[in-house]
Order: sequence, then structure tokens, then C-alpha cells
Amino acid sequence: MSNNASRLGYASAVGTVAAASTRQRRLLERASRARELGIIVAIAIVFVVTTIRNPAFAHGDSVQQLLAGASLIALLGAGETMVIVTRNVDLSVGSVLGLSAYLVGDLYKHNAHMPLVLAYLVGIGVGLVCGAINGAITTVLRVPSLVVTLAALYVIRGVDALIVNGKQIDPTSIPNSFQWLGSADIFHVPWLAIVVAVLVDVAALATLGGSAWRPVAALAIAAATGRLAVLYAAHRRVPSARTDGFGAWVAGSVSTPVAALETVVVLGATAGLAAAVVAGIVAWLLAAAGALVVAAAVCRHVTRRLGGVTGDVFGALVEIGTALALTGLVFG
Repeated sequence: MSNNASRLGYASAVGTVAAASTRQRRLLERASRARELGIIVAIAIVFVVTTIRNPAFAHGDSVQQLLAGASLIALLGAGETMVIVTRNVDLSVGSVLGLSAYLVGDLYKHNAHMPLVLAYLVGIGVGLVCGAINGAITTVLRVPSLVVTLAALYVIRGVDALIVNGKQIDPTSIPNSFQWLGSADIFHVPWLAIVVAVLVDVAALATLGGSAWRPVAALAIAAATGRLAVLYAAHRRVPSARTDGFGAWVAGSVSTPVAALETVVVLGATAGLAAAVVAGIVAWLLAAAGALVVAAAVCRHVTRRLGGVTGDVFGALVEIGTALALTGLVFG
């Protein structure tokens, strides 16, 4: 009897320790999410305070420039995150970016009719070569990445100084087709910011833990949410801004019962997939619903400005709904 009591006491103690460990893990997860929320709140406070002091800060053109500048840093940060996940670091990303940008600009300066695809390939190729060299030295020669990339930073800066030699690239020598991605926008939201948001979400999905099908489920839900946003814009109460084109053909073609049924299907599928891949059902539902609310608000704003919707509006709503849903699903 004494031995049985001891065993029961030991099992109870182990269960208590395991439960405490689980609670601590959950608290840590909540703390990490609260930290990310704190960053968002801090950015919002800075934005509001600056806007109060200078109302022009919240103007559409100003927001566009802020998003375009932040997009470049976000894209570099996504790549750097992939490196850090492997327990390494890359200090040469800024130098590689500068070298790549100058080489592409110099090529256009001497070859004004160079194909756009070739320009992108050259820029990507420069980064690929520099990254491959850093990676080979780190993995093959077993040199710490901190040392390798710090040396690469100065080497690339030296190469850049030799190539540039005080010369400058005149922006007028860069064709508009190449500058379009960095300057084009949809209602003051740069295309570059939308593309980078999707790429960052894809990178975040690739690092998700849990079920191997979780990234696939998140992508499917995000795609469905983006398409559902288009159904809202095609509701019978939303007119077309033009008499011709894709917008005029689709506008007003969706009834309220159809929109409601599709909403139930998408949100139901979201809950089912979240349960299947062991994700937070409430969090994923809030992510999809929040993306739909924002897309609906954008549609309402555009309708007031343009008098209706167009084919470009439909495309923008797909991108906005998909990107926002992916962002919410990653954090959920």
C-alpha cells in the first residue's frame, strides 16, 4: 500500500509539473504576441502625435512615401530572418543592395533599351552571387557568419567604390517601366508595399510550426478571403464607375443571399481548416473577418471617390484582402 501511495504521489507531482510547464509556455507565447502588439501600438501613437503636430504627415502622398520606404526594409528583414533562423547572421545586406542597385542603374545608363526582365535578373543575380559566396565560406570553411559577412560588407563597399568612382545615376536614364513598381500605387498604397507584404507573409508561413499543412491551409484561406472581398464589391448596391470594361460587366451581379452564403462558407472553411491543422480557431476567424471588414471599408471609400467600382478596384481588393488575411493568419 505504501509503495502504491508513493507511486500515485509521484505521478501526481509529475502531472503538476507538466501542467505548470504548459502554463508557462502559454504565458511566454502570449508575452511574445503582446510584444508585437506593443510595436504596432507604438507606431500608431507616433503616427497620431505627428499628424496632430503636422496634419500633412497623414496626407496620401506622405503615407505612400512612408510605405514605399518601409517596404524595402521589410523585404531585407524577411531575408535576414531566414538567415537568423539558421543561427547565422548577415551584416552585408545593405552593401549588397547598394551594389545591386548601382549595377542595374549603370546598365540602363549605357543600354537604355535593355529588357526589363534582364534588369531584374541582374539585380537578383548580384545578390545571389554575394550570398552564395558568404554561405559557402560559412558552411564549407566553418568560419562564423558574423566574421564572414562583416568582411564581405567592407569588401563589397570597396568594390562598389571602385566601380562608382564618384559617378551618379541620373533618374531620367531609368525607363518608366522599371520605376513603375516602386512608384505605382492604388489609392496611395504602393504596389511595392502590397508585393512585399505578400512576400513577408509567405516567408512567415514557411517558418510556422505545428502541422506541415498549416501554411497550405493559411494560403487557401487567404486566397478565398481575397476573392470574397470582390463579391462584396460586386454587390447589387455597388454601382460601376464606368459604362464599359470589366468593372461594368461584373458590378451589381451578386445578390445579398449569395454574398451571405459565400461568407458562411469561407468562415466555416476557415474554422474547419484551423481545427484540422491545430491552429487557433478564434484567431483565424478574426483574421479572415478583419480582412473582409477592411476590404469592405476600402470599397466604400473608393465608391464614394469614383462613384462606383472598376476592374482595378476589384484587383486591389483581392490583393488587400489576401495580404491582410495572411498577416492575421500568421500571427494567429
